[in-house]
Amino acid sequence: MGTTAIVTLAAVLALIVLAGQVIRRLGLSPGLRHRMRSGRGRRLEILESLPLDARRRLLLVRCDGGDLLLLLGGPQDLVVSGAATGAAAKGAV
Repeated sequence: MGTTAIVTLAAVLALIVLAGQVIRRLGLSPGLRHRMRSGRGRRLEILESLPLDARRRLLLVRCDGGDLLLLLGGPQDLVVSGAATGAAAKGAV
């Protein structure tokens, strides 16, 4: 009877892991649902999110026409790169 419970528990855990991977591959993870639409006069838009490991993730953000690459979730959050585009880039040239 004890082995049946262990096998059943292992099967349920495997199904949970499988469902999580299917949700990620279909793009239904909660991190992707919170994209802001720039058509509503908002200044901030999350373009892409890439998990690196269990704790860290790269986030590509557009703010006021400029793109920022952020590294989140480590000992500290970090701006990896920021490129000015649009009107800000034309003014700098």
